[in-house]
Amino acid sequence: MSTEFQPPELSEAKREIEVLRRQLQDRGAFGELVGSSAPMREIYALIEQVASSSASVLITGESGTGKELVARTIHQLSPRRARPFIGINCSAIPETLMESELFGHEKGAFTGAASRRAGCFELADGGTLLLDEIAEMPSLLQSKLLRVIEENSVRRLGSRKEVAVDVRLLAATNQDPEQAVIQGSLRDDLLYRLNVFRIQLPPLKDRKEDLPLLAQYLVTRLAEKHSRPARFLSPAALSALQFHVWPGNVRELRNVIERAVVICSGEQIERHHFAPYPIDQRERLRNEDTITFPVGTPIEEVERQMIVRTLKKTKNNKTRAAELLGISLKTLHNKLNLYRERGQLDEEGGYSTNQNRER
Repeated sequence: MSTEFQPPELSEAKREIEVLRRQLQDRGAFGELVGSSAPMREIYALIEQVASSSASVLITGESGTGKELVARTIHQLSPRRARPFIGINCSAIPETLMESELFGHEKGAFTGAASRRAGCFELADGGTLLLDEIAEMPSLLQSKLLRVIEENSVRRLGSRKEVAVDVRLLAATNQDPEQAVIQGSLRDDLLYRLNVFRIQLPPLKDRKEDLPLLAQYLVTRLAEKHSRPARFLSPAALSALQFHVWPGNVRELRNVIERAVVICSGEQIERHHFAPYPIDQRERLRNEDTITFPVGTPIEEVERQMIVRTLKKTKNNKTRAAELLGISLKTLHNKLNLYRERGQLDEEGGYSTNQNRER
C-alpha cells in the first residue's frame, strides 16, 4: 500500500493546526486570536483553508480588529512558517522612502544611500510579506508592485538587474476595497490580484460575547508583561467593559486593560481602575428613562444600576425610589450601605453620598 508523500513543511503546518484546534476547544483561543463566537470561528475556518496555499489574501476590517494577527497566523500555519514574516505599514512610511523600503536600493541610488540595502520583498524571500493599509500606497507605486507580483522579481533602485523573489503576499486595509477603487486610492487591477481570498474581520461590538474571554486573556498577559499582581476582573469592571461600544476595537480594549493592570495594586481589577477613561455609555444613559444591559450582565450589577438610576430619576427621594423599585425603604438603605462600603456609588454610579436626606 502506497503512502502519499507530504513535504515536511506541510506536515508541520497540519500538526500546528491540530494544536490550535485543541486550544480553541479548551481555551477559546486560536493562537493569539482570542474568541469562540460564531464570527471568530468562521475566521479560524477561513485561515485554515487558505494557510496551506500560496494564494494572496486580502484582510479587511476596522482599525484595531487584529488584521496583522490574522496575517501572522496564516504565515505560522503555512509551509513557509520557518521563513521570514515581514510586515510594512504603507501609511506610516513617507512616499519618498516607500519604494526603497519595498524594493531596496543600490549604493548611491539617491542622496543618503551610503550602501546597498535589500527591500522588504528580498527580506521576505521564501516567506510572507504583509502590506498593511494597502490603499494608502501611492498609485504609481501600486503599478510597480503589480509588476513585481506578476513577474516574481524586483529591481532595486539604481540597479538594472532583476532579483528573483518567492514571496507569499498578504494585504490589509481598514477601508472598503471596492469603495477605495471608486475613490481612486486603490488600483482595480491590483485589487484583483490581491483579492484572491478575502477575510473580513468583525468589529469588537459585533462579537461582545468574546469580551470576557478576551479581557481575561489580556489581563493575564499584560500582568505578566509588567510584573503586576492583577489576575482577574471584578463583575462590575467586566460589566463596564461590556457596556462600551469599543470604537477602537481590540486595540482600545488592550490599552484600557493595560492601564488598569499597571495601576491595580491587588489581584482584582475594579471599575475605578478604568477612570478617567470613559469606558462605558452610562453618561448617556443617565439622561434617558431606559437602560439596556448586555446578555450575561451579573444580576447584582443590574440591581445596583437600577437602584442608582431610580434614585437619580426621583432626585434622591428614597421613599419614592423604593416604591418604584418594589422594595422596602429598609432594603434600599441596606443596599446603598453595601454599595458605599464597596466604593460603588461615587466612582461608578455617580451617586453622591452627601445627598442622603429624605425628600
